Amino acid sequence: MIDTHCHLDATRFDTDRNHVLERAWAAGLQGIVIPGVGPHDWEPLLELNRQDARLQVGLGIHPQMLPQMPADQDDAALELLDALLSKGGATSVGECGLDGPSLPGAPLERQLSVLRRHLALARKHQLPVLMHCHRLHPALIDLLKQEELPEAGALMHSYSGGVELARFYLQKGCHFSFAGPVTWAEARKPLDALRAIPLERLMAETDAPDQAPTPHRGGRSEPAYLPHILEGMARVRGEPADEVAHRTTENARRFFREGFPRASR
Repeated sequence: MIDTHCHLDATRFDTDRNHVLERAWAAGLQGIVIPGVGPHDWEPLLELNRQDARLQVGLGIHPQMLPQMPADQDDAALELLDALLSKGGATSVGECGLDGPSLPGAPLERQLSVLRRHLALARKHQLPVLMHCHRLHPALIDLLKQEELPEAGALMHSYSGGVELARFYLQKGCHFSFAGPVTWAEARKPLDALRAIPLERLMAETDAPDQAPTPHRGGRSEPAYLPHILEGMARVRGEPADEVAHRTTENARRFFREGFPRASR
């Protein structure tokens, strides 16, 4: 199993990060993708990857970080991102994207401009994109009708949209990852999409420390909970859990360019 989206560097893991990793490996995980959310993350994340190849990283600016960053520093931050991507060590660009609740502190025009720069960097460095979109799918669709996605693809992280949106993103070549909400009793719209998306386009994630799956809902999520999410995905799709786990793992290996070491047999 590979957790394709886990904020392992979040402060909520500061007191027991090593134990969190021990539990993840004991649960059967073979890799974890840690997405950067801002310039302060990037060097420490690259160091984590240097210490353990099972920890792969993305480098990007999360739209929720933009209200905390002066707009006149966007160019400098993106130039730094370009320089770090040039050195290698990152397997993806992001987390980046669009975020509706952040609009008061980061107008849509700025969010779109920053996202366009991420897409250009992903194309330049031949890397996939880790895409966040919350309550701004119409704006993202308009952007993707104008902008080419990188040839390496895009992963719609913690997908929560419906079937029609999924069809558009499928046509653009996107992959989709699902998190804890697939196990929540009231989930509806994303489950319809999950049933409609071909298995070869699916991956799994925890989005830890957020969105903990049942039976841990309401607490801190962690990578060791990924089996609950995969079981939930399999239940929704009516497929064997071991098949969904195997296929999503192989999808992740291909998407992240075989960056994860394979377990010895």
